[in-house]
Amino acid sequence: MEAFLISTGLVALAEMGDKTQLLALLLTLKFRRPWPIVAGIFVATVVNHALAGAVGAWVTSWLGPTWLRWILGLSFLAMAAWMLIPDRIDEDDDPQRYARWGVFGTTVIAFFLAEMGDKTQIATVMLAAQYSDWLWVVLGTTLGMMLANAPVVWLGERLTRRIPVALLHRVSALVFAVLGVVTLLGWVG
Repeated sequence: MEAFLISTGLVALAEMGDKTQLLALLLTLKFRRPWPIVAGIFVATVVNHALAGAVGAWVTSWLGPTWLRWILGLSFLAMAAWMLIPDRIDEDDDPQRYARWGVFGTTVIAFFLAEMGDKTQIATVMLAAQYSDWLWVVLGTTLGMMLANAPVVWLGERLTRRIPVALLHRVSALVFAVLGVVTLLGWVG
């Protein structure tokens, strides 16, 4: 349960102001059909994070515990620094490019591609390597993505004007930094 709760909280915080959250807003403003957009976000996230979780579990079996602790600890610290860099939508993430697939298909494709190498995907790999049951990590990171992105779809631009994104990035960076230090000191296993 710890893996699920930490994964949910970290990804929900890390996703604030992330390019996929901006993508959710763009899709909402373009299509104005929230149900297929939310469903597309869910499907893309489950597939992407399941793959990331499997990679994290594989890394755990491949590395010894000492190497794993150091790599994870330093990765969490690097993620903390990365959280302080604001995201923007890349030109490659333009949802217009996939419009022939309909709202749901466009959302699945655009979100899956936008998540490749993204902070939340890398966090999922790291968390799955940290915790023995990677399925709980995937469930938690998926819930975290939905908690961060579904409100953007439902409430649109009004919500993004009220969220202090910079503060959420700093809080998220602090959480990743604490996890990094705790992992390096060997306080979690």
